[in-house]
Amino acid sequence: MCGITGWIDWQENLTEKSHILSAMVETLAARGPDAQGAYITPHAALGHRRLSVIDPVGGAQPMIRFRGDQKFVITYNGELYNTPEIRLALEDRGHRFSTHCDTEVLLVAFIEWGPACVERFNGIYAFGIWDEANQSLFLARDRIGVKPLFYAERGSSFIFGSELKTLLANPLVRPEINEEGLAEVFMIGPSRTPGHGVFRDVKELKPGHCMIYNRQGKFVKQYWALESRPHTDDFSVTSSKVRELLIDTAKRQLVSDVPLCTLLSGGLDSSALTALAVMSHKHSDLGSLHTYSVDYVDNEVHFKANSFQPNPDAPWVTRVSEHFGTYHHNILLDTPELAESLKPAALVRDLPGMADIDTSLYLFCREIKKGATVALSGECADEVFGGYPWFQREDMINATTFPWSPRPEIRIPWLKAEIQAKIKPAEYVAQRYSDALAEVPHLPGEDARSARMREIFYLSLTRFMPTLLDRKDRMSMAFGLEVRVPFCDHRIVEYVWNVPWSMKNYQNREKGLLRHALEGILPEDVLWRKKSPYPKTHNPAYTRAVVGEALTILNDPTSPLKDILAIDKLKEIAQTDLSASNIPWFGQLMSGPQLFAYLIQADHWMREYKVQVV
Repeated sequence: MCGITGWIDWQENLTEKSHILSAMVETLAARGPDAQGAYITPHAALGHRRLSVIDPVGGAQPMIRFRGDQKFVITYNGELYNTPEIRLALEDRGHRFSTHCDTEVLLVAFIEWGPACVERFNGIYAFGIWDEANQSLFLARDRIGVKPLFYAERGSSFIFGSELKTLLANPLVRPEINEEGLAEVFMIGPSRTPGHGVFRDVKELKPGHCMIYNRQGKFVKQYWALESRPHTDDFSVTSSKVRELLIDTAKRQLVSDVPLCTLLSGGLDSSALTALAVMSHKHSDLGSLHTYSVDYVDNEVHFKANSFQPNPDAPWVTRVSEHFGTYHHNILLDTPELAESLKPAALVRDLPGMADIDTSLYLFCREIKKGATVALSGECADEVFGGYPWFQREDMINATTFPWSPRPEIRIPWLKAEIQAKIKPAEYVAQRYSDALAEVPHLPGEDARSARMREIFYLSLTRFMPTLLDRKDRMSMAFGLEVRVPFCDHRIVEYVWNVPWSMKNYQNREKGLLRHALEGILPEDVLWRKKSPYPKTHNPAYTRAVVGEALTILNDPTSPLKDILAIDKLKEIAQTDLSASNIPWFGQLMSGPQLFAYLIQADHWMREYKVQVV
């Protein structure tokens, strides 16, 4: 994985602004600790930071290739998992390669097939290709949106990059937020509406989209979308196909020239990937697979079971690791460091995020990077196969807003009256929900219940899952760790999308279809263990720490939050019982303590980025 950036300007001479390009590239140093490069001409500048995973010697970027006298230059972040097939097809068409890396294959694919090349790719990617002869930039992002890509237009300039901080390193892009940005941060956050870059007139290239930018203007095209059609396979065939797809996906994503591991929580998804990785390792000379888990000091003392997290992970991690003979590393995090990492994690994400759910991953990735460069994670199986409570609970299924946050109105009193008037929070959330529903590709003739479950899946895949993918990308790339997410393979997503809920919910169990597909691969007790979410701290010392710091901020007259939030109301909440179920701020994932941790992040973000409300 890497970091990419670029700048097109038809009027300025960019060769005189190389120092600005250098500053933009420098913001991506953590994403690409192994090398950097730049390509600059009067009207086009591309920058790159590299994390070497495949062909460390031959994959330097920006990479230049010619077709005749026509020059093409690429800056690329990602991995192509079907590189061998594409390479073979291109060789059959007369192309020859000088490296073993997927960067060259991707660039030559564009030279051969043009923008249609993206339809052939299986992978996670965000890239820009500059066609010097035609003075044209092509941008593309993977189907699911695993890799990030933001852009902004400023006068005659077009600026893009992997992260928001990269754009802000260009003086043309200022850290300003208007009413839309405020609503995204304080009503939608820690989620973010697809396509929105939060800062004023900063946009995100949406998943499954590509763009051409040239002297005639900007042309955005959606090249991939979920399509609804009748599912004709019976349950046995469906289960077999899911199994085949998972095995093939895992095999493709285990290719690496650097140390690789899996993230293991003892749950269904991570255990399945660990099992498949071990199967692959047995046919290689790689030795024992390394696995990593995260837990918190004294969590076994403070853990309290609930319907969302019925039991702790630690015993299950041991069970799976011992069963498959992995070399396991258990990373223990302590409360003080968890709280102290809230601020750097916000800067890594460029926005306030998922509080300790972010910081724990941030610290976890820091430790993993000491022994590995590539990791496989079970992220997104819940969205694809139906693992969350909102796929089961009637009140969440029937919610008239995003089901994971069924009470958005609870946030409104936390905003100052004038901010409420400015952003119209209830209307904003309702509109974002309405927009999402309008995108759902309904299946004609589907009964009302099935149609609603299709909506729940669409909302989860396109509005909830991006939050977790953002988190995974930023927290891992902060340490130059590439995390692959096999359950995001678009072939799996496409196939399972049309599988009826009755099959996905086999035996009335969350992810029942996936469990059945994995029979014989996982031990039975692991296979049917009830879902447990990403582990978070249960230590009351964490609550005391974040509430104490948040109150210091709320009492600080220089805090940028004082002009946005109803300070007295939040102080009042701080005096109440902040048990996990008391303030359902972001559904069951984030509540009481996380609210105040979010405020710490928001305050630090606004100060450090010098955010201006306009």
